[in-house]
Formats: sequence, C-alpha cells, structure tokens
Amino acid sequence: MAAATAWIATGEFSSVGSAQTSEGQESPTSEVAPVENAPLVRTVSAVEPVFVDHARAIRLSGITEADKRVELAARAEGVIASLSMTKGGMVEAGAVVMELEGPETLAQEEIARIALEQKERDLAVAQKLFEGGSTSESNLTNARSARDAAQAELNRARAAADRLRLKAPFGGVVDTVLVELGEWVQTGAPVATILSLDPILVKAEVSEVDLGAVSVGSTAKVRLVNGTEMDGTVRLVAREASAQTRTFPVEIALPNPRMTLPSGMTAQVSLYAQPVRAVVVPRSVITLSDKGELGLRVVGTDNVAQFAVVQIIDDTPEGLVVTGVPEGVRIITAGQDLVRNGDTVEVASGVGQ
Repeated sequence: MAAATAWIATGEFSSVGSAQTSEGQESPTSEVAPVENAPLVRTVSAVEPVFVDHARAIRLSGITEADKRVELAARAEGVIASLSMTKGGMVEAGAVVMELEGPETLAQEEIARIALEQKERDLAVAQKLFEGGSTSESNLTNARSARDAAQAELNRARAAADRLRLKAPFGGVVDTVLVELGEWVQTGAPVATILSLDPILVKAEVSEVDLGAVSVGSTAKVRLVNGTEMDGTVRLVAREASAQTRTFPVEIALPNPRMTLPSGMTAQVSLYAQPVRAVVVPRSVITLSDKGELGLRVVGTDNVAQFAVVQIIDDTPEGLVVTGVPEGVRIITAGQDLVRNGDTVEVASGVGQ
C-alpha cells in the first residue's frame, strides 16, 4: 500500500494508455472536425396552376323603367267629343286618342279649302289669257299671289283644326287616363300617360372602378325579383357621374314584346368585363409578403420558393380568381407560411393535388 501511494504521488499514472512510438514519443492524435448543422428543408404541397380566360362579373342592383314615357296634354280648349283610349289599353303610333268639339274651327277649314280651289281656277284662267296675249303679266302675278295667300290661309285653318285632335306619339300602353268623355278641358291640361315597354329598360349605376369594364353593346344577364332571368344589351353608359354617389348610370335593354314586364320592378344585373388570363386558387393560399403585398408562394423546377404578387379580380364559389401567377411554377397550397423567398423546399408528391 505504501508503494502504491508513492507511485500515485509521482503522477506517472496520467500517461497510462497514451500511444507511444518505438522511440518513446507520443503518436499524434487526429483532430476531430466540428459537425456543421445541415440546412432545414421543409416539405410543402403544391399544384400546377390551370390558366383560364375569365370574364369578371360586375353585379349591380337596378330597377325596370319604360323605354319612353309621355304625358299627353290638350292642345286646345273645348269639350271632349271622342276619347279612343282606356286605362291599360294599347294605342298605335299616330292614332287619334282624343278629339274636341270645334264646329267653327272645322267650318273655317272648309271655307279656306273652297277659297283655295277658287284661286287655283282663277290662276289657271290668267295663265291661259297671258299665253294668248289677252292679259298682262301683272295680272298673272296677282292671280298667283292670290292663290298662294289662299294656300296659306288653308294651312292656318288646318293647323287650328288639327289642334282639336290629340294623337299618340308612339305605340304603347295607356297607363293613366285623367279625363272623361264630354269633359271641358283647358289648353295644356293633362289627359293621359302612355308608356312604351318594348324594349323595357333596366337602369342601374356602376362605380368608378368598374366603369372601364362596361361598354355599349355588351351583354348583361338580368334577374328580376319574380325569378325571371333574361339576357339584355347595354344601351347606354353615362359619361357624367352622379354628384351624390359618384357612380355612372347605365341602361340595359330587355326584349318585352308581350308587355309582360312592368316598369318599377327590382332587378339584379350581372355585367361581364373583357376576359383576362387568370388562375382560380383556394382562398387559403393567399398570403402577405414582408412588404404587405398580397400574393401567394410558388416553387419552380429548382424547388426554390418565391413570392408572387397577384391581383384578385373576382370571387367565385370555386375560389378566388387572380392574375399575376408566373408561367412554369407550382402554387404552394400547404406550408406557404413556413417558407421564405429563396428557401429550398421538398414538394410532397400527391399532396394537395
């Protein structure tokens, strides 16, 4: 025990197990290289984008209105002698719908017609006498002037008689009748309202943002409150905005040959912009970049993730319709929030397809 204690005190035990050369020197030991951490490769799922030509729908609320509306008024005063229209009935363009009593006016028209016939005969006699040398040129001129004066008097009498007759300016439906047969009316008194319902118009208003996507002649789909769905044509796009709403009125014409669609009915209008090349993506893949830009993550053939800025142009039941997706990439559908630009990823096969 005393010998062991003395040996331990010398410290020679530290060299036990050390490698020695044949000359008694220690053999060099190999230096262990530090272990580097391997880069993290995340697994994501991605799909090939399917490009389509998408026409964005612009949805508006509107109301039906008559194509033309006129309030007929009496052109002269007198007693209504005939009334050829009833409320809810149809009238033809140019038809006499009301006539006033006016025997004196009609008599003046007949007198003027007879006077014109007499002046025309006098002119014919004067013409023959002048050609035969039996009268002067001044007499012929006077006869011609008398004939022209009689013609003007007849025109005046006809105009007075015509004011007794009220005609429909266009064909349509009689919406209201405000007078009765035998009633005395004053000049300018309202008589009736006529509506032209074929075509019938749907009036709506489009915003400043969507104005450029609407043009005259484009097709619109209209759904009326009673469930009727029809295709119409944009007939007017106003060039001046409403001062209160900053929106632009538009008119869509709908065929209405049987007059079944009334004025004043609520309607939903769908206008379609020009088709653009776009991709339909799930709402869940939309994310934000570090700069706050709206877009999605894509991965190329080199499996390097990138951020693509997109613009949402429509929202459909199938998903969001976006533009700006580059060609030749896949859209990351799962794991997009865990990768950054330049990250190498592993695309799981068969996931997210």
